[in-house]
Amino acid sequence: MSLGTLEEEDLAEYFRLQYGERLLQLLQKFPSIEEQSESPSIRLLEKKKEAQILHRVMEEKKETFKRKMESLNQRWEDLAVKEAQLKAHMQKFEQFIQENDQKRIRALKKANKERELKQLRVQELAKAKQEIVALRLKHQRLSSKLQAYSIFNKYLEKVVENSEFEEIQEVIACYKTLVSMNHDLMQSVQDGQEKIEHAKARLAHYMKEKGDEILQLNNQLAQLQMRYDRAHSNVIVWESRWAHIQNTAAKKTLLLGTIKMATLNLFQMVSKQLKDSPSVSLEDTHKQLDVIQQYIQDLSDILAEVKKKEQQQIRV
Repeated sequence: MSLGTLEEEDLAEYFRLQYGERLLQLLQKFPSIEEQSESPSIRLLEKKKEAQILHRVMEEKKETFKRKMESLNQRWEDLAVKEAQLKAHMQKFEQFIQENDQKRIRALKKANKERELKQLRVQELAKAKQEIVALRLKHQRLSSKLQAYSIFNKYLEKVVENSEFEEIQEVIACYKTLVSMNHDLMQSVQDGQEKIEHAKARLAHYMKEKGDEILQLNNQLAQLQMRYDRAHSNVIVWESRWAHIQNTAAKKTLLLGTIKMATLNLFQMVSKQLKDSPSVSLEDTHKQLDVIQQYIQDLSDILAEVKKKEQQQIRV
């Protein structure tokens, strides 16, 4: 059924319902033929007036009805579009159902999977809520700590007021610089300790090695002396060899003396830093190295104690 035909039928039905009874009442008010014959001009004027009023009322009703019909037609058009869309969706859905039953099974599996995924999301959401609660508690604890540590900020402000610093950040930067310098100093001490240990080990190894060489040279010297006594005729050759051996021994002794002198210089530098300088013979190189090692160890212990106290102050 077209909209035009529908509009005409609805219009006729509307006028029949709205104005049928009223027209009937108006027609009943019309006088009979006998009454018309009595005063035709007056009755004619009255009827014209009533007809005009009725016409005006009908025009207003028609206009109202027209607006309602336009709205209704628009709604019908919207419903027709939606119906067409719904039919298209229904056809696609039926076609989807008829194509393969396996798709339905997969859809059920997918729905189950989505249900499980939803449950998992619910669990994750509950876990996230718990984490939020934990984070709020942590935030409260941190806020309490921040409030408790505010005294340190006030302390730093007083330090700035009573010092050459202009800002708190400068104080913190100075502290960080001191910590870095302390770390560098500790590293230098450790490197120096390692070098001393290495030098001491090398010295002990060198002295042992050279002692063996000297002993061996002495043995050789004794053997040469015996051979010299037995072979005096070859004295020139043996004297030349003896001179060579003595020259080698002199070089080794000179090198050993240089090492001992360096150790003595380092020992004297350490002794100047100590209040109670130990009494060590100038020739006792081993004891001198022990004193140097003990001094470096003491410095390391002092630095470790200072660092420990600084860390305790930072925690406080």
